[in-house]
Amino acid sequence: MKRPDPARPYIRAFYRHNHGRFALALGLYALDQAGALFLAWLLGAVMDAVAAGRMEPLARTAWQAAVFLPAMIALELGWHRARAGFLRRALAQYKDLAFERLAEKSISAFTQENTGRYLSVLTADVNTVEEKYLTEQFDLIIQPVAFAAALGLLVWYSPLLTGATAALCLLPFAAAAALGPGYARRERAVSDQGEAFVGRLRDLLAGFAVIKSFKAEAETGQVFARENSALERAKAGRRWWAGLLNTLTGYAGAAMQFGVFFLGAYLAIRGSVTAGTVIVFTQLSNNLMQAVRLIPQYQADRRAARGLIAKLAEVTAENTARTGVPVEPVLRDAIEFSGLSFAYEPGRPVLRDVSLRLEAGKKYALVGASGSGKSTLLDLLMGAHDDYTGSLTVDGRQMRDIDPDSLYGLESLIGQSVFLFDDTVRRNITMFRDWPRDAVDSAAARAGLGPLLAERGEDYRCGENGSGLSGGERQRVSIARALLRGTPVLLLDEATASLDSRTAREVTAAILDLPDLTRLVVTHRLDAAELARYDGIFVLRGGAVAERGTFRQLMDRKGYFYSLYTVANG
Repeated sequence: MKRPDPARPYIRAFYRHNHGRFALALGLYALDQAGALFLAWLLGAVMDAVAAGRMEPLARTAWQAAVFLPAMIALELGWHRARAGFLRRALAQYKDLAFERLAEKSISAFTQENTGRYLSVLTADVNTVEEKYLTEQFDLIIQPVAFAAALGLLVWYSPLLTGATAALCLLPFAAAAALGPGYARRERAVSDQGEAFVGRLRDLLAGFAVIKSFKAEAETGQVFARENSALERAKAGRRWWAGLLNTLTGYAGAAMQFGVFFLGAYLAIRGSVTAGTVIVFTQLSNNLMQAVRLIPQYQADRRAARGLIAKLAEVTAENTARTGVPVEPVLRDAIEFSGLSFAYEPGRPVLRDVSLRLEAGKKYALVGASGSGKSTLLDLLMGAHDDYTGSLTVDGRQMRDIDPDSLYGLESLIGQSVFLFDDTVRRNITMFRDWPRDAVDSAAARAGLGPLLAERGEDYRCGENGSGLSGGERQRVSIARALLRGTPVLLLDEATASLDSRTAREVTAAILDLPDLTRLVVTHRLDAAELARYDGIFVLRGGAVAERGTFRQLMDRKGYFYSLYTVANG
């Protein structure tokens, strides 16, 4: 069975609800090329009138040209306008589909992959696809037709001269056929190196503060230089191959044109054709040469661009989210771990034989030393990994069998690392959705954002990744967006770590006061009054549940938790 073409959906996206614009642009371009043939006839008629010394046909041709040229200007402007409309919609739909496919990936995909790949295929590669696939396709369709029409007109004028012209046309086609595959390989190499360069540049800019603080400018400069040099070498190889292709096809076309002109002059001297016919042949040979030069080049370009479309399809198809059974955004019974173990690398488990139960509507704390597996446990609850052993169920259904999209409607995670978009405070809270103002204001107030909103307003722009806000303010925004969603299960991973003690207590109290909500809070703040409010505390040690119970039970036991608490409050 033939394997489906992964690039096909993206190619279809160019033309979805866009066929009319494409047909209009193509029709106008065809008329424009037909006008070029009429122009060749006009020039021949002028030359024949001059050779015959007759004013009447010369005047008639002048009037025809006076009407023809303004019409051609209007026609060409219409073609450019129609093509621009087609390209606008085609590229917008192409990139929209790519982002839609990216959004279908699993959470873990973006920790496993280099996002520089996405930046490359959606920027530089899109520019190449626009130029070498979409724009040039008009010539690939019309130029063969124009070539055939010009050839037919030449046959009408002189079959002998036409035969010589057709034979000479084979030269540029042969050159392009030999060099086209190599050009496609070099185009793909430029794309791959561009992807690596963008990824490295993103890393270096993100780590600028670290570079400066460790005085690593020279070393990181060398890292940048290596990636930059590799990209420019790939681009130089592509430029050389493109230049070689253009040069050989161009001079082969010039040889064809000179051959046609000299043969036509020879036949005119012998009286086999008129001087006007030689001009027509010379002019039409320009049309033939254009087709002969463009078609092979554009076929090579199209092959290279299609390779980039296929690359985008491959990138967006990797690590897509698993499918599963949808669940309602309601936790009726419990989330339960039973004998669960998990390892990022074989033989090095991060979680070992974990068994615990989170009952609906109750609040739990998860404590333990750094590296004990707390964040990994939350990742599993968010469906980031399904290669665990043992059991993890939501109301009795295995986590790995649940549709991830519906899982995200059941749970919200507030993590240690906060990402904010370069947009307003309000839009960062609402995540670009429309929410009732009362709901947004309530979530912001419970997250402790009152002072920020009072001082700067909800339309204050947060800056790139929240650079215009303090760490505590960024965390409050992330808490507000989770509270606004109101999912039945709320997971917090050191969510108040960057807040001052007073604000952290207020935010935690607000979260613990929420009714009918299941909460699992990873915390390093071992505050007695706060811990006493939890229905249960799970203590992780070395990836295993070392202890469990209420705060009073754990303190009375005087075990590992008691030691952690004593050290933290000593």
